[in-house]
Amino acid sequence: MPTTEIVTVQQRRRKYHWPEAQLNFWLLIIWVAAGLNLGVFANFVTIQQQMNLGIPWLFPYMVTVSALAIIFLIIFMILIMQRQLLPGIVIVFSFILFVLWLAGLIETAIEFLGPSGGVNGNCNLYVLGQSFSGVSIDTLAYLEQKSICQSWQAAFSFEIVGCVFFIWMIVMASQVNRDQYE
Repeated sequence: MPTTEIVTVQQRRRKYHWPEAQLNFWLLIIWVAAGLNLGVFANFVTIQQQMNLGIPWLFPYMVTVSALAIIFLIIFMILIMQRQLLPGIVIVFSFILFVLWLAGLIETAIEFLGPSGGVNGNCNLYVLGQSFSGVSIDTLAYLEQKSICQSWQAAFSFEIVGCVFFIWMIVMASQVNRDQYE
């Protein structure tokens, strides 16, 4: 007579301990970096369209990468609320975003700090060395040009910050995976 064997499988769920202060600080900075780059490069696209100029590939690229980062952060927050944030997922997506962000940073650096005709050089030469005041069209044009120059500076700075923080998240997630934050 055949015997029936009952096997019970117990599944144990592993808990990961994320350092709350570091995680919250990381989230804040990446939200700021992604939001700033999304806004700045979307504004650049609008300016180029308004002036009937071609749109360099960098502008829609950084809008897309910043939007992907924001989508990642939303998923990240949902997983945190459900207490299901897995280090492997974080490492993979942080690496993907780091590579995309780094490509944008390299092109931004070329455009911003280029040897001849770079945005920073032109800003220093034509805009930041000038001073206009009073109610006039010249003052308005100067303020708009200064705003564009400062937007380039902010975008470049936060792209550097984003790259550093994505590397930091890869390191932090690997440490969480090895239970170094108990």
